Amino acid sequence: MFDSVRDDLRTTLDEIRAAGLHKPERVIGTPQSATVNVTAGGRPGEVLNFCANNYLGLADHPEVLAAAHEALDRWGYGMASVRFICGTQEVHKDLEARLSAFLGQEDTILYSSCFDANGGVFETLLGAQDAVISDALNHASIIDGIRLSKARRFRYANRDMADLERQLKEATEGGARRKLIVTDGVFSMDGHVAPLAEICDLAERHDAMVMVDDSHAVGFVGPGGRGTPELHGVMDRVDILTGTLGKALGGASGGYVAARAEIVALLRQRSRPYLFSNTLAPVIAAASLKVLDLLESADDLRVRLGENTALFRRRMTEEGFDILPGDHPIAPVMIGDASRAGRLAELLLERGVYVIGFSYPVVPEGQARIRVQLSAAHSAGDVNRVVEAFVAARAELDA
Repeated sequence: MFDSVRDDLRTTLDEIRAAGLHKPERVIGTPQSATVNVTAGGRPGEVLNFCANNYLGLADHPEVLAAAHEALDRWGYGMASVRFICGTQEVHKDLEARLSAFLGQEDTILYSSCFDANGGVFETLLGAQDAVISDALNHASIIDGIRLSKARRFRYANRDMADLERQLKEATEGGARRKLIVTDGVFSMDGHVAPLAEICDLAERHDAMVMVDDSHAVGFVGPGGRGTPELHGVMDRVDILTGTLGKALGGASGGYVAARAEIVALLRQRSRPYLFSNTLAPVIAAASLKVLDLLESADDLRVRLGENTALFRRRMTEEGFDILPGDHPIAPVMIGDASRAGRLAELLLERGVYVIGFSYPVVPEGQARIRVQLSAAHSAGDVNRVVEAFVAARAELDA
């Protein structure tokens, strides 16, 4: 049986390569940092790393590593169980309490990833008599989570408040018992921020709840790094926050839902990814507590990240590159053609800069890009070197 399937799969893979859509995986032989050593899948040697979600540079921070080592000795390697059996330690409860306080929510529940967190919310809270209204550019984990529920599905154009209101009215006219608006706080392919104040206004007007996936904002967006709800002054108006510990908050893995107490209580009883997945490794929980200590004691990392972001965006614009507007450290350099974006990424790697070309199906066809991501771990010199590499690579590509 598999022989015929194998031929079909090989044909599909050949078509992906021919279209310039193949996504190679490069192997690095060093910790995640501002520079990494590529050992396979690209030019070997040390390169500047401008494609990680390591926004605050904490993935190899010495205090975070020390906390992880201490936790490994105290709490062990893993729980080998799910939470309601024998998979909860004090460190897990401590982290949930700290995240709740940091995010201004009543309670928090940990998951093995934010993908699982988003996969566990909708089916638990919404039934066939309910409606979910989702931004068209929401993350794949939100889309997949919605598919698991029986709720009626409505989609509004990205950040289009008039269209959101139309969908809310249609859901109400259709007799929806509960209505849940869901949006990314920051859209990961564009770096654009959701208009949360306007979304909350519409939610209150149409008796809907609001859910925000803030994975690309928590830790560094907002005056205290508490994400897009803090940035827009709506921390007390968002009902459900999901996020990850795997980006700015240390860069390992793990996710969470921070929400109203009753919502979290129900998730503990009914959320399938929580009930049937092993507990977050205690070493990650303990290291995440240290990350929160660092965030709440100083803002130097957030300041440095902002400076690096502004420098890169300004220099690239001066050099004539097309960068989507904004001030987020996700800075997409728009290329258009998928093959050209992939080739440009290869030329940049040859010049000691590790970035990735994004193309369909990750982004719409014809909107291929190099998604550059800044970090507080970068120096101003690093940023200037990257701009110079872009200029040189473009010249070779156009020669």
